Amino acid sequence: MTKNRLWIAVLLIGIVAVLAACSTPAATTNDNSAATEEANANTNDNSGGEATQAASSNQVEVFSWWTGGGEAAGLDAMLKVFQKKYPNIEFVNAAVAGGAGTNAKAVLATRLAAGDPPDSWQAHAGWETIGTYVAADQVEPLNDLYKEQGWLDVMPDTLIPLISKDGNIYSVPVNIHRANVLWYNPAVLKDAGIDGAPATWDEFFADCEKIEAMDKTCLSMGEAWTSKHLMEVVLLGSLGVEKYSGLWDGSTSWDSPDVTDALNTYSQILDHTNADAASITWQDASKLVADGDAAFNIMGDWADGYFSGTTDGGNLGLTPGDDYGWAPPPGTDGVFQFLSDSFVLPKGAPNPEGTKAWLTVAGSKEGQEAFNPVKGSICARTDCDKSLFNKYLQSAMDDWQTDTVVGSLTHGVVANDSWNHAIDDALGLFLTDRDVTAFQAALVKAAADNPNK
Repeated sequence: MTKNRLWIAVLLIGIVAVLAACSTPAATTNDNSAATEEANANTNDNSGGEATQAASSNQVEVFSWWTGGGEAAGLDAMLKVFQKKYPNIEFVNAAVAGGAGTNAKAVLATRLAAGDPPDSWQAHAGWETIGTYVAADQVEPLNDLYKEQGWLDVMPDTLIPLISKDGNIYSVPVNIHRANVLWYNPAVLKDAGIDGAPATWDEFFADCEKIEAMDKTCLSMGEAWTSKHLMEVVLLGSLGVEKYSGLWDGSTSWDSPDVTDALNTYSQILDHTNADAASITWQDASKLVADGDAAFNIMGDWADGYFSGTTDGGNLGLTPGDDYGWAPPPGTDGVFQFLSDSFVLPKGAPNPEGTKAWLTVAGSKEGQEAFNPVKGSICARTDCDKSLFNKYLQSAMDDWQTDTVVGSLTHGVVANDSWNHAIDDALGLFLTDRDVTAFQAALVKAAADNPNK
């Protein structure tokens, strides 16, 4: 558990019960500060540099939602690098489980409102960072740290604008995830007489008839956020890249017939999911595929970490390509729908030097090579050793370089938090009444009331 400072703050804001689930792992590598993008372009990587350990405290408290499966194992791997590099700084793991970060963000918001920030927290690159924490003036720019570490030379051009505002860079990305992945059980497909993953939704529905005839679930799904994840993938596959991207910049109307068709397809897909979806986690939904109780699951590639990670870390220990397969969901071949986890330096951080030490490790080659193969993601850096990654992740590395890249809704890239919350509310009602017309009208209103700005 956390030290006295955290317990006092938690008591003051009345959320002891929520934070009681926190645990305390270890830590990772490199150093601090930040500089403008222009200055950064001429620097070299200094991944061996060390942050000052003469900090105001000997601990650094980091908030995330990595509490299970490959997520927790990946964090633990990176924390070992941190501990080795900074043995005098205690890492306090303030992870909060549930809801793909929804629960953690709620606790974090309460703490920030009370003026009690942790030393760093997890924030998705994109509008989640810029439209929430930067807009609220809650985080410090990191240009000097980027300059010292030479990160602009090794971070993709795609990422930097998503974590920048007015020439300042505000977070350190640790990975790249792919949201649009259709996972499947090869043995189930073979038993159903199905040759590979479906390329269209019509093929998917035809496959479902064969799979359900064997008393198996066609597409496994979990709690509410996983239904939203499924929805964004269906929107992308149905609308195509240009129209999907237009949903977020206003060039595609939410009340268009194309969106109506996509939502009707989504509703039809929901008819082929497990009845207990609302009560299980994404790991539970993934395990239905691994165990052969379901044929397909649409989930981000953190599922790969859960599928292939070691069983002593709470994962399944499966062999990619043999025990489970993957393909782009229908309509998304050649498209990489991405998200990126990153960490920030809060204004008023209790231990800013400790935070810079943590951020340095998070952005370092050593830290990312320890974290990502276990997490089920690829490095945000472009210089990681490809041989460290499994068969699926190597394919993701190749696709990241060649596919058309678009952002994820559920995971903070394309829409600000208020817009995301409005979509959550609309989706919650839709999952109950399945009224496509009312759902689309609510999505139109959500877009009008919460534009990105």
